[in-house]
Amino acid sequence: MSNTVRSLAELVQGRVEGDGDLPITAARPLTEAAAGHITFIENQKHAAELATTLASAIVVPLTTSGAGRTVIQVADPLMAFITIVRHLHGREQPPPHGIDPKASIHPTAKVGPDASIFPFAVIGENSVVGARCQIHSGVVIGRDCRIGDDVLLYPNCVLYEGTVLGSRAIVHANAVIGSDGFGYRVQKGRHVKVPQLGNVEIGDDVEVGACTTIDRGTFQATRIGSGTKIDNLVQIAHNCQIGEHNLLVAQVGIAGSSTTGSYVVMAGQVGIADHIHIGDGVTIGAQSGVMRDVDPKQRVIGAPARPEQDFKRMIIAMERLPDMRRDLRKVMKQLGITDEAA
Repeated sequence: MSNTVRSLAELVQGRVEGDGDLPITAARPLTEAAAGHITFIENQKHAAELATTLASAIVVPLTTSGAGRTVIQVADPLMAFITIVRHLHGREQPPPHGIDPKASIHPTAKVGPDASIFPFAVIGENSVVGARCQIHSGVVIGRDCRIGDDVLLYPNCVLYEGTVLGSRAIVHANAVIGSDGFGYRVQKGRHVKVPQLGNVEIGDDVEVGACTTIDRGTFQATRIGSGTKIDNLVQIAHNCQIGEHNLLVAQVGIAGSSTTGSYVVMAGQVGIADHIHIGDGVTIGAQSGVMRDVDPKQRVIGAPARPEQDFKRMIIAMERLPDMRRDLRKVMKQLGITDEAA
């Protein structure tokens, strides 16, 4: 099927500036695009690259002029470009795989219609899998689990007994949900394990990254709110209550019984101490260590984490320390004061 700039603009509800009849054969990133291709810029700071790209057309923000180039102006260039890529290069969704004879499904388990259960997947006793789910090879779903509709479980992820997973959730390879929390008491000089008797409950539209671990609660559920997106290699400890629409970036570690509000963002390698509450709309900078509660709408960074403006002032002051030290030594010399530490 032939695609023109105009037809792609109609697809993404964009406005054409330039030659709408140009044929488009592929969608490529800015640095790889050639003649006959369409590319995109996400914001105005990349507008200068319009003059150098070899692409025939560019998807741009509504406020960006084509400056003589053929462009499609849209409100959200990235999402529009994704739609175009899928239209031009997307693969058709394969039909349901059905239940492979090499899968192991307990007789008491229930699997919804149009499910795809691949070889060597395991579904335990009394578990329920919703409609149109894709359960890939090596997945282990323990007993008494509840999985919603349209869930995608990638190879070798593990759901321990009692895990609840909402509709349209995605769990990537080797993630472990519902393993024991790290709880011990010292008795007679030995570390004695505290039984972990709760479970994990995950809401709708949650994505869990590869090799991420979410521990079951001690007596209650560890909960992940709907719409939250969790990157690879994240650790969420027992009893945590993670709010809706959070973004937890790679290598975040959240200690036990901590809670977050909605729309919290934790950048890479953030560490949260136990029993901490993070308010709605908080953003935490990379490699921060949060040792106390954070009020809503705050931006914090550093270890220990502090308000962003305070952290920036500290960094500026630290950069001035060598000059300040030199000036101090001059003053001390003029006063006849000697101090080897100055």
